[in-house]
Amino acid sequence: MDLSALSYQKFVEFALRETELRTALAPLPSHEKFRLLRSNDNNTLLHTLSFSAPKIRLLRSLTIEGNPTMKVLDFAVFPEPEFDLPIFCANYFATASLSIVLLDLNPLYDVTLHTDYKEKYYRDLLPLGQKYMELLPWGGSITSESLRFFSPIVIWSRFSSSQSKHEALYSAFMDYFQAWLTLMEQAEKETSASQIHRNREAQHKYLTWRAEKDPGHPLLKKLVGEDLAKEILREFLFSGVDTLGEKTFLDYFPEYKCDDGTVNQKRSMMGKSYEMRPWDLNGEFIDGS
Repeated sequence: MDLSALSYQKFVEFALRETELRTALAPLPSHEKFRLLRSNDNNTLLHTLSFSAPKIRLLRSLTIEGNPTMKVLDFAVFPEPEFDLPIFCANYFATASLSIVLLDLNPLYDVTLHTDYKEKYYRDLLPLGQKYMELLPWGGSITSESLRFFSPIVIWSRFSSSQSKHEALYSAFMDYFQAWLTLMEQAEKETSASQIHRNREAQHKYLTWRAEKDPGHPLLKKLVGEDLAKEILREFLFSGVDTLGEKTFLDYFPEYKCDDGTVNQKRSMMGKSYEMRPWDLNGEFIDGS
């Protein structure tokens, strides 16, 4: 596929347009330094946007374009801790021959353990997930550690890049984002201090995992160097990891602790992965390993 014909900008523009129909977005000045970055070789542009709104702690996007060999979209929406809403997540990576995509309403609480949360947010969305199962089939191995942050409607796919697949992906993005906006509109503010604390800690745990184990880190490091890559991860992509809580990665995930006290760089400590979709059509967890 000719990558010059592929753009993720329309995904971002759609999301902003739809969000502004339902709430008031306010730009975040603290992220201005990341607004437009160039790679060290000056061949690639990294463009970011970030906003907050009522019920939304952070809506942000990172697009990587200008490089003839690849294009990237990393788009997410994080709720305020007063709401236990899922986290909207769209991660797309494309080369001329291969596309790797993840699209989900990431659960704030592990749906394999918290069935009440699964019922609350995903029962009515199962047909939406089924709509794209054949168009964007399961992409292969996912570690059991990562799976705790995915929902039964997750789209995780690898496929040969093509215009038709790109359009299917755009359709899925629109459907999933509108579904998330509907959940946001319906969400009622939590008043219990203990539940707000639980929501904040659950989101902080998610951010801590992503900031440490995000698969996009090596690419960012290659483009802009290790120091700036870490800044982008902790201060922009997963903003809140240093402010929403005080626990460390090893506090949440002690199984990754090495003998010298550092974090094991392996993706999985359990060594278990899922080659097939681990949920059935009713959203029930099955062993798809």
